Amino acid sequence: MPTYKSEETKKGYAKNLRMMRPVFAEATWDQVSLPVIKGYLTKRTAKTQGNREMALLSVIWNWARGEGLTSLPWPAAGMERSKWKNKEKARKIKVRDDVFAAIYAEAAQHIKDCMDLGSATGMRLTDCITVLMPRGNLLTLEASKTGKEAEWDLNLSAVLPDLVRRRKALGADHLMLLSTADGQPVSPQALRYGWDKARSTAAEKAIERGDDELAEAIKQLYLRDMRKRAAQKAGSLEEASKLLQHSDERLTERHYGGVRRLKPVG
Repeated sequence: MPTYKSEETKKGYAKNLRMMRPVFAEATWDQVSLPVIKGYLTKRTAKTQGNREMALLSVIWNWARGEGLTSLPWPAAGMERSKWKNKEKARKIKVRDDVFAAIYAEAAQHIKDCMDLGSATGMRLTDCITVLMPRGNLLTLEASKTGKEAEWDLNLSAVLPDLVRRRKALGADHLMLLSTADGQPVSPQALRYGWDKARSTAAEKAIERGDDELAEAIKQLYLRDMRKRAAQKAGSLEEASKLLQHSDERLTERHYGGVRRLKPVG
């Protein structure tokens, strides 16, 4: 199998392989036909995850062809319009200011910093915890998922300069921008625990105030949605696409843009 730099990609593929191995490990290339992979998707209870597993199987198949392990084409090649995969419904959510503020008020500082960083830059969570301290007034990043490079001018941000000042005041001896209060790098586990705790407390307080609608909205928000908030804050679809480093505005609109903003003509 090809190697990948992104730890997130490696973990995701390893998880997919664990699900697929009992079904396909003993199969020969000619035994894996389109009806077979469609049958796998039909039986798979986690429908969206099943699609991801077949996407990985396609990667493996095409790699194997390149290595001379098989001359057979991927069984679903050219079948994109036949809708052979499980139907997926994109998660629709808008990061409301009141929901953001409610969780932010209950969060530990490293969670607040991650919320600020993600919603200001559109970084993925993996990049938020691995981005290095800025040199001068420029925050630079090579995205872990795509390898694309980006720079942000701190002078143009309302929240990032304060984040950098707080980080410098900690005196931590690591190079990451985000840090815990005791000067340690922020781990994925620390993000998950801190976010869940802040979100739970915020929801409980909303319920105590009798605001069940706000509580439910709080429960539905994920820390990764700060990337969506960044897209919302962008002035246009074009700006959002650039911020998220998408090569196609249609991708931005489908996953992050929500309703297209139109200008009335009269």
